[in-house]
Amino acid sequence: MSDDHELAARLARRAGERLVELRGGSAAEPRALGDAGDAAAHQLLVEALAQERPADPVLSEHGVAGPERVPGERVWVVDPLDGTREFTEPGRADWAVHVALAERHEVIASAVALPAQGIVLHTGEPPKQPTRAIERPRIAVSRSRPPEFVTAIAAEIGADLVPMGSAGAKITAVVLGEVDAYLHGGGQYEWDSAAPVGVARAAGLHTSRLDGTELVYDRPDPWLPDLLVCRRELAVDLLAALSDRIEGSR
Repeated sequence: MSDDHELAARLARRAGERLVELRGGSAAEPRALGDAGDAAAHQLLVEALAQERPADPVLSEHGVAGPERVPGERVWVVDPLDGTREFTEPGRADWAVHVALAERHEVIASAVALPAQGIVLHTGEPPKQPTRAIERPRIAVSRSRPPEFVTAIAAEIGADLVPMGSAGAKITAVVLGEVDAYLHGGGQYEWDSAAPVGVARAAGLHTSRLDGTELVYDRPDPWLPDLLVCRRELAVDLLAALSDRIEGSR
């Protein structure tokens, strides 16, 4: 039996290859292409996990599968296509496939495929962090609606905003050193961040809620209100700026 790190990486890669194949051979309009990609990657992941880890339940953006899920016990948390909009736009590479395994409310193995870039990052061999000094921090934000609080934080600490697509693409951009931080305050589901947060933790990055508390996965309610992923040397300044805003809003 393959270990969980290798399995996560292999399945993320396979789902990504299927999505690239669909994307390249389809003349469908964007919504239909996105729906087809979501469905195909979901089916591939659920069927593969049922075969290779039949005792483990699966929590996906598109529902649950396998044995009954018991929060706190082993569960695979997957997002078959993170960044459907970007997937349907020709030439865009900022979309991802997430495969994570959570147990005791922590991600213990995960992988993120960036199929259009030919990259798979996983917890078995996490990337080494860059050693360059941060002269002016770069913060990943939404392409279409950068949150006002992130714009204010960037102005406070002297950072630049870098628009990009899916949550997985943003977090892996921090892992790869393309940006220095990602802050999100509008709420997401566990499948939006479990896999990339697992890789980020394994790579030595800071990961937390915006108030500095731990990110907790595999809960009865998969809603996750906010998160912060950043280089460790930025964490103190970012958390201090965030704390001032959190206190000021009370």
